[in-house]
Amino acid sequence: MPTVESIMLRLESMGRERTRRMYERHGMAADRSFGVSVADLKKVAKTIKGEHDLACAIYDTGNLDAMYLAGMVADGSRMTRKQLDGWAKRAEGMSMIAENTVAWVAVENPHAREIALKWIRSRREHVAAAGWCTYSGIVATAPDADLDLKEIEDLLDTVVREIDRAENRVRYTMNGFVISVGAYVEPLTKRARAAAARIGVVSVDIGDTACKVPLATAYIDKIEGMGRIGRKRKTIRC
Repeated sequence: MPTVESIMLRLESMGRERTRRMYERHGMAADRSFGVSVADLKKVAKTIKGEHDLACAIYDTGNLDAMYLAGMVADGSRMTRKQLDGWAKRAEGMSMIAENTVAWVAVENPHAREIALKWIRSRREHVAAAGWCTYSGIVATAPDADLDLKEIEDLLDTVVREIDRAENRVRYTMNGFVISVGAYVEPLTKRARAAAARIGVVSVDIGDTACKVPLATAYIDKIEGMGRIGRKRKTIRC
């Protein structure tokens, strides 16, 4: 039966210095990673599928690879608000975890919307970023009838008003939120496109990488050109 110790040993054996350096260039805490590729993490996830409690224990190791793996396996609907707050807080220095792993499980929780709004208001950059990603996940997966469209409009206004003075990763995730609304909430596509036009090019320090911040107007137009506006996702897990 898999244990935290056996999983950590397996992850360590799969680590590669090239992958660890790649994570470091993206701003991850290099001393907290073995450098396991996402493809290899998916292989491990298949062997512990459904092991929610084990996943939570793996996350608590604080190792980036283990935390990402935990998000692939954990069931967010079973987690308490306190647990989710803990996951968000422990992702400091690891945007890959805050903006992916944490949002994956938070979106599955019955209190996802309230949690997202709480995190968005946080003064801690990585927690606020997790909040915007969580709300982006909500609009991407929930039927429009279940969404508070007025609240989402207000959040779009918040982005337009505050993005220029927001912290680095918060700017990135705010921009992503505008894209998500434009792509997945058809009644608000026009409103999102207007917000995207107002924020224009968003400047974000994304480390020593070739990655680029997507231009929200162009991204929404691309989705529309593909005829995919309003087409919801089953999950936001990658």
